[in-house]
Amino acid sequence: MKTMTKGISQSTQDYLKNIYELTEQGASASTNDLATRLGIAPASVTGMVQKLASATPPLVDYRKHQGATLTKEGQRAALEIIRHHRLLETWLVQTLGFSWDEVHEEACRLEHVISEDFETRMAAALGHPTRDPHGELIPGADLQMPDDDSTPLSSLRPPQDATIIRVNAIDPALLRHLDELGLIPGADLSISAHSPFDGNISIKVDDREFVVGPAISNNIFVEIGG
Repeated sequence: MKTMTKGISQSTQDYLKNIYELTEQGASASTNDLATRLGIAPASVTGMVQKLASATPPLVDYRKHQGATLTKEGQRAALEIIRHHRLLETWLVQTLGFSWDEVHEEACRLEHVISEDFETRMAAALGHPTRDPHGELIPGADLQMPDDDSTPLSSLRPPQDATIIRVNAIDPALLRHLDELGLIPGADLSISAHSPFDGNISIKVDDREFVVGPAISNNIFVEIGG
């Protein structure tokens, strides 16, 4: 596999990964959103994005007041680092016994330094997984992201049934809370009530019933039952 991140600094890799995640639904990534995610001043983000846009080859397409999107080269570099990250999270859980709320920061540290040979051997040892411990899709060795046909939990209405496919969250406290509720990938649930005024939904998981708000339901993705 061709190494797309060779010669690209760790800082640049972080920018590309975050731009990819902010633009997955088709919108541009604003400098303010990038600044928030990276913990960097917006002016510094603007300067870096402009630098990436003027690189050879350009990694970013940036238009003032319209935000940034990745070029083909930038997207492939982003997908390589995302593949590293999600494989590492899977390896940390399956091989080293980490829990799903402990792996994000560890994977962030390791994703920039592993070799392509390490990645290849890790993927093979894990059985070439397609999803990480949070259910997030893992880009293939060809740096293509598999199609995702999951649906946000927030869009369900009673009496629909569904199975959780993935959880889009990195906050350890939130992940522990979801684990306590049983809202983890593979869990079956049913919707018993919906409040149109605040977006809260009542959920049944096993023999338990509880209410979750949009802050949770917008970040859980499901496959709707038949």
